[in-house]
Amino acid sequence: MDILKPSAVVGTNSWGSAAYGKMLRGESVGVDTIRACFERAKEKGLLIFDLAQDYGLGKAQKMIGEFGTEDVIISAKFTPTGSYKSGQVRKSFEKDLQDFNRDYVDIYWLHLPSDIEANLREIIDLYKEGKIKHIGISNFTLEECVKAKAILDKEGIPLYGVQNHYSLINREWEKNGLVDWCFRNGISFWAWAVLEEGMLTDPKVKTKMSLMKLMFNRKKRKLHSLYQLMEKVGEAHGITIPQVAMAFCASKGIVPVCGCRKPYQVDQLQDAVSVTLSDSEIKSLENEADKLNVKILGADMFRFAVKKSK
Repeated sequence: MDILKPSAVVGTNSWGSAAYGKMLRGESVGVDTIRACFERAKEKGLLIFDLAQDYGLGKAQKMIGEFGTEDVIISAKFTPTGSYKSGQVRKSFEKDLQDFNRDYVDIYWLHLPSDIEANLREIIDLYKEGKIKHIGISNFTLEECVKAKAILDKEGIPLYGVQNHYSLINREWEKNGLVDWCFRNGISFWAWAVLEEGMLTDPKVKTKMSLMKLMFNRKKRKLHSLYQLMEKVGEAHGITIPQVAMAFCASKGIVPVCGCRKPYQVDQLQDAVSVTLSDSEIKSLENEADKLNVKILGADMFRFAVKKSK
């Protein structure tokens, strides 16, 4: 897999204890199943795993470290909380390395635009030490991305990627020019919440009681006409409704980060990103989504935690 142009990325936010999975998503998935998912991803050539210390209530990183990270690409994050303290990035990074049983990370993201310059300076130091191979930023606005890129440019370091919320029904970062800015500057754009926490899945498939179902089920009923169109597009390519949501992103040059806990979900992801939707199919999907104007997760849902530098 070309790390600069990945077709898709395996998300791990749903990895963790069985109790965590049942509470959040209505279904328990054990370690053995997640390990099988990990191995299937490697077989399929989906070698990038996206992680953070808080994913799976802190268990996702430890799990992948136990599975073995010798032949995979690790995407990890520093999530700033509270006011900036010198050395906080390095301290957090050292914990990551312990979790991964590694001495470097392939891609390291500043997870929120808090104290951008101070936090990036620490990440740059780790990059220069060879402990980080690529630097990315996540949940940044266009203005903040420009600022971060300028800091890296002065050091002769390329900005690898931007990882933000993006889906068929939530394209704010495209409409405000951020996605195009990334493409023009050779920067990879990764999309999280591509399936909107299950809302862009087949409505005919019954979901078990969970926090996600309680939060979003009412809005799901408002997407009926979009589901019909997605089903029609999917039938033309031999893929399902959620796979259309994945293929939509991939067909636009956007890297979908999709959570996989079971081997068959890896198969679905790989098959989906192998499909290229036509321009007319993409346009019809966008028009229908815009007409309904149903928002599940806000594009800036995590930015409430951002601490601006003084």
